[in-house]
Amino acid sequence: MFQTFTESASPDTGPARLAALRKAMQDAGVDGFLVPRADAWQGEYVAPADERLSWLTGFTGSAGWAVALADRAAVFVDGRYRVQVKRQVAEVFEKVDWPETSLADWIKAALPEGQTGFDPWLLTVEQKRGLEEKGVALRPVANLVDAVWEDRPAPPLGKVFAQPVALSGEAHEAKIARLAKGLGKARAAVITLPDSIAWLLNIRGSDIPKNPVPQGFAVLHADATVTLFMAEEKLGDVRDHLGVSVTIQPVAAFEDALRALQGPVQIDPASCPVAVNDALEGREIVEGDDPCVLPKAMKNATELEGTRAAHLRDAAAMVRFLCWLDREAPGNLTEITVVKRLEEERRATNALRDISFDTISGSGPNGAIVHYRVTEATDRPLQDGELLLVDSGGQYVDGTTDITRTIAIGAVGEEERQNFTRVLKGMIAISMLRFPKGMTGQDIDPFARHALWQAGLDYGHGTGHGVGSYLCVHEGPARISRAGKVAFQPGMILSNEPGFYREGAYGIRIENLVVVEAAAALPGQTIPQQYRFETLTWVPIDRRLIVPEMLTSAERDWINAYHAEVRTRVAPLVDDVAGAWLAEACAAI
Repeated sequence: MFQTFTESASPDTGPARLAALRKAMQDAGVDGFLVPRADAWQGEYVAPADERLSWLTGFTGSAGWAVALADRAAVFVDGRYRVQVKRQVAEVFEKVDWPETSLADWIKAALPEGQTGFDPWLLTVEQKRGLEEKGVALRPVANLVDAVWEDRPAPPLGKVFAQPVALSGEAHEAKIARLAKGLGKARAAVITLPDSIAWLLNIRGSDIPKNPVPQGFAVLHADATVTLFMAEEKLGDVRDHLGVSVTIQPVAAFEDALRALQGPVQIDPASCPVAVNDALEGREIVEGDDPCVLPKAMKNATELEGTRAAHLRDAAAMVRFLCWLDREAPGNLTEITVVKRLEEERRATNALRDISFDTISGSGPNGAIVHYRVTEATDRPLQDGELLLVDSGGQYVDGTTDITRTIAIGAVGEEERQNFTRVLKGMIAISMLRFPKGMTGQDIDPFARHALWQAGLDYGHGTGHGVGSYLCVHEGPARISRAGKVAFQPGMILSNEPGFYREGAYGIRIENLVVVEAAAALPGQTIPQQYRFETLTWVPIDRRLIVPEMLTSAERDWINAYHAEVRTRVAPLVDDVAGAWLAEACAAI
């Protein structure tokens, strides 16, 4: 299987490892040390060799920080992980709600004097600047976690392979030339994000589980060439694909190559490590967005055609899975049984390259853990009268999928059904929305929350994130969120996933992927251009959990039309048994 169920960290190991880190801090002459979740590539998902936060604290979430001081230590997590962190992290670490309490404010209060050590490869220019502007005294040091991590895994050396133009829709030479023209006065741009490099060069890799990207660095030059810094043993036949416009050097040559650059050099302070910025000392630095991030997010026609095909393939697997689940549950099923069966159905497509993240299979109270990962220690049987939240996705060469469905196991309570309907109303609101060009995620996020707000409820995560094209399942720069400040543009793929979580009881989330497209003009329209969302996900939503009286006529029409389209698209792709289940699941309300 792509997914495993062993515990990768334990709270029991935290105190001893914290003590070892404190000894290393004393030896290095620093009063504190920062431990981010991120690696040198600032990725959300990291290789085992870079799981420093998890190794130290036991926390396995995909975002967060730890700060170790001589007499205090804390783990900082956002709203997605506040239940999870209580289970995974020992009492020796304080649990801090972040970003409500900022890293800088906590450090300043806990360490009014003294220096906090940091690894300059693991802190971005923007992060360092923000801490220093608030008065935190920082000192670069060799990574102190690495110094005490005795059995640290080796860095990954996954093979790199080409993503053909038939799937990418544009040759990498054309991408390089197009982006080089946009550099302005900069003579070069440093690119550190693995998915940016993968997109730009039409390559994929296997360094990071669930994310088909290779680790490396690149410099885009104004003369429409690229220098790629990557281990030779990864590349193999892909050298021929890269051609004459790409020069390959070892990663060890990266810093010296930065020092040799001439003319203004562009960096993205949001993703560029401090170490890169330091290596460019003495050169004129132009700060700007990673030149790949926005073009990568705006999928071309070929990529959209591929993702539609991937979503239909994935929908058929999901329907077969849901049919099986309805037939067997609760029975002797557990959360792990559910994960295994769903992966079997995706594998049966003969097109699955990987899952796009560890499947979240949370029954009853485990569903309230937003990014729950089931293990052998937490595996829970499905029980009659409870909700099961399943959030999953697949990596196919033509697209990346991400879907959440919340399923009734037997007859569930009225509170659960009402809150499910409120979440559904939010998902439908985003699905039906027309909005003016220039709107951002923070502009439309409230539409997803309105029905919950009216009942005094909310959820502690964004409504949607960007999704790559056979790349990372979480992709910038746009998102549907209170923090989303990038305007939506056609071709951007986003998730639409409002939710609600009752700690200790149940969790609800409904997620479809959507793509931004131009909306046809309406009679008498005065807005110059409006956009809308095309739905990509075609899987039934559990009608048993819907309270019809809570829906408006427009919402009822939407769900009925959606289910009719699901049946039309997916029925030809499944067998008679699944087809019969699908017909019932898609019946009109």
